[in-house]
Amino acid sequence: MKETTTIPDPTQTTPAIPFVQKCEKMRSVLRELESVAVAFSAGIDSTLVLKVAMDELGADNVVAVTGKSDSLASSELEAARRIAKEIGAEHVVLETDEFADPNYVSNPTNRCYHCKTTLYTRLAEFIGQRGIGAVVNGINADDYGDYRPGIEAAKEHHVRAPIAEAGMTKQDIRTLALQLGLPTFDKPASPCLSSRVQYGEHITPAKLKMVDSGEQFIKSLGVTECRVRHHNDIARIEVPIDFFTMLSSPELATRIDAHFRSLGYNYVTLDLRGFRSGSMNEVIAFGERQPLL
Repeated sequence: MKETTTIPDPTQTTPAIPFVQKCEKMRSVLRELESVAVAFSAGIDSTLVLKVAMDELGADNVVAVTGKSDSLASSELEAARRIAKEIGAEHVVLETDEFADPNYVSNPTNRCYHCKTTLYTRLAEFIGQRGIGAVVNGINADDYGDYRPGIEAAKEHHVRAPIAEAGMTKQDIRTLALQLGLPTFDKPASPCLSSRVQYGEHITPAKLKMVDSGEQFIKSLGVTECRVRHHNDIARIEVPIDFFTMLSSPELATRIDAHFRSLGYNYVTLDLRGFRSGSMNEVIAFGERQPLL
């Protein structure tokens, strides 16, 4: 694996770079690496990296690797298999054991660091066995605007981030993905299920199954984006505000309440602020980020 990484420092101000130049930079990073294992979640970011890697390096030099554990939503593994096949890439599923790490299970504010450390350790072993040059991920330039301790784990394991290194934003990714005809160009983000559990509350497979079942139920009603935030025996449901009227109708409200109670929740709430990514981070140190533990 390459011993250096050029993931950009988000504290540094850089001049605006034309979109075409960003795309070529991403391609040049991948060509430089020669062979890669893509940490593949089937989200828009890692799908773009996989597609471009296939275009630049060819199928013999690219493998998509998905980490499987109880924190992966039930629908995402099948999506990863399907999309990798559509792109023509080899797809490998690695079992990860983050639940064996008490630092992860205790759910501190840097939980993602411990999860990614487990994943990248397994990936390092994998590429060593396969003789692959580097691990690459889908981190993008906008990711530095949120609290993402997993980025530190990536740096420690010399994981390359072609999109971030090229300075590409989420909008850049959607634009290029649309140009390339990728099915994920407008796919909503789908972070791991553990991100739904409030910090400090222990994570268990049973709780994640409650969250997963709850979200799948809400989506089955026609809701485009949904998060079920787990607060002990309270389910806090986040959906786009446009769906409030529908979900609050007496018939649907009764069905939702009954389903969530069957999962084990005693209280079911609809968050009046609506759907928003990373809402669990809003309460970290009263809005300020805490240092990594």
